[in-house]
Amino acid sequence: MSATVATADSSTIDDSELPQVELDKIVVTATRTPTKISNTIAQTRVVNKEELKLYQGQTVIDVLKRQPGINIKQSGGTGTVSNFYMRGYDNKQILVLIDGIRYSTLSAGGAALSLLPADQIARIEILYGASGSSIYGADAMGGVIQVFTKGTDVEKSQLSVTAGVGSHDQYLYGASAQFANASGTALSLSASHNETNGFSAVSSKPVSSTYNKDDDGFESNNFSIALNQRINDQWLAGASALYSKSTTEFDDGDYENAHAEQENGSAQAFVDWQYLPDSSVKLQYGHSIDNSDGYSKYGNEFNTKQDQVSLIGQHKLPVGQGIYGLEYLNQSLDTDVPGYNVDDRDVTSAFLGYLLANNQFNAQANVRFDDNSQYGDQTTYNLGGAYHINPNLRVGVSYAKGFRAPTFNDIFPGYSGNPNLKPEISDNYEAFVEYETLLQSTRITGYRNDVEDLIANDGISTPENLYGSMKNINEAKIKGVTLTSDWVVDNYLFGANYDYQKATDSSNDNKFLGFRPEHSGLIYTGYRLSDLDIRAEVEYIGKRYNTSYDILGNYTLFNISGNYHINPNLTLTSRLNNITNKDYATNEDFGTRYNQDGINFFTSLTYNWF
Repeated sequence: MSATVATADSSTIDDSELPQVELDKIVVTATRTPTKISNTIAQTRVVNKEELKLYQGQTVIDVLKRQPGINIKQSGGTGTVSNFYMRGYDNKQILVLIDGIRYSTLSAGGAALSLLPADQIARIEILYGASGSSIYGADAMGGVIQVFTKGTDVEKSQLSVTAGVGSHDQYLYGASAQFANASGTALSLSASHNETNGFSAVSSKPVSSTYNKDDDGFESNNFSIALNQRINDQWLAGASALYSKSTTEFDDGDYENAHAEQENGSAQAFVDWQYLPDSSVKLQYGHSIDNSDGYSKYGNEFNTKQDQVSLIGQHKLPVGQGIYGLEYLNQSLDTDVPGYNVDDRDVTSAFLGYLLANNQFNAQANVRFDDNSQYGDQTTYNLGGAYHINPNLRVGVSYAKGFRAPTFNDIFPGYSGNPNLKPEISDNYEAFVEYETLLQSTRITGYRNDVEDLIANDGISTPENLYGSMKNINEAKIKGVTLTSDWVVDNYLFGANYDYQKATDSSNDNKFLGFRPEHSGLIYTGYRLSDLDIRAEVEYIGKRYNTSYDILGNYTLFNISGNYHINPNLTLTSRLNNITNKDYATNEDFGTRYNQDGINFFTSLTYNWF
């Protein structure tokens, strides 16, 4: 499972000589500098382009829900409103980056990953835990997910076209072109169209409510571009953009053709100067959007813009490596909601970091200062270390301080908000044992997160707030254990992950926080040849509580996927989900139950010209 990566946070990195197991893939998200996974302290996961091929016709949220420690709730099928949870934190507390640029909605908070197509993505890096707060700032206390645009890994010139069909009259077609030459130019252009008639989003509603039990479709047009130019041995410049324009239908009993029109994406440009063999400085500007215009009884328009400028440096020290950075972020929201008067804020930041990696020890220390125009100053930091007992066995511990500022919806009374909310503050502890060989990588991680002033819905329906009100919980505790094990033996690959977590409200009789399963896991097996890659998986999600403390039942799903190279130019990709046609729900609250898809398939053909 090799990969070549060129990102806004790194020069071109070739790890094709590294072992096939993921243990020594190169990542940039965990430290903001190219680092082997085997040298990172915090748990880090990579979904590479070979795995992403198995998710054609699906979105980033479909990829994430099969990763360790991550579960979702979704209000229907493709493109509908979704939330994801990682180690007990929800998506408002998990920072999402596209090529190094923040991507989220400022109104509800969190990133609309159900609107980002997997076919426009080259790679996803997942950083678990709060260590990202001290290098990325607010919203990262639950972790960081970085999406890399398709084309940031161009190795040779080629052209490809793809056409696919799936359940519910789903159709996908697209084309991409990559160009690379000996003078250091790499260009990628890609476009795709995805549409489906979908299925009815709502399964049931309270007796007093009405809804249209019809199919709720989804349609999107998606584009990506990436350009990198190696100017000389010292200078590298580049730019990339990802854009999706989509329409999502949903059920509304008072509005027959209820739907939302959305525009989502990010663009960035950077220049990187490597002034010494192991030292460099990079200047980057980025812009992201999350625009949604709802056409329903309560439909409103929300347009999010974020502009970010950063100067990031890394410098080789006599022992270890120093990292430093300055950042400026402007976040603005334009909406037609009456009385929505908090719509802009600025954040100015600076951070310092230190990394050590040798055959015996790994260490990471960071400190970051953020000046938020809405909530004042905040300082976060983390300290972690690991010791190699022998070349294959490593143990480590870490501590991180995190925080999150309320979203604009959190403080707007018209959306169950509370203008008196305070920022969330967290203390996060982690310890791990890791055993790695050329055949396998196994890690067990224990974590504990103490969150003060956690922002959550109180679940109490009143005439003024039918869907509850936002409040600061005095203290929440999240503790758990994650086990991951990935094996490659000859042509066979297999593995499993299991997550135990207990996320409770300490100020409310230790009741469970909503939609966090206590037990979840996945087992997979596969067979891989040069022209064949087939995998089967069993996914389990345990019972959860919703906001009203009703129980959502557990469920088990069986899926199978594969790629087959019919000839050197033509590839067949297929996926069959929920083979047993399990009836289950990931979102059921305030009397409304949302459907999830039964047995469904997608298959496509891709033709490549080299």
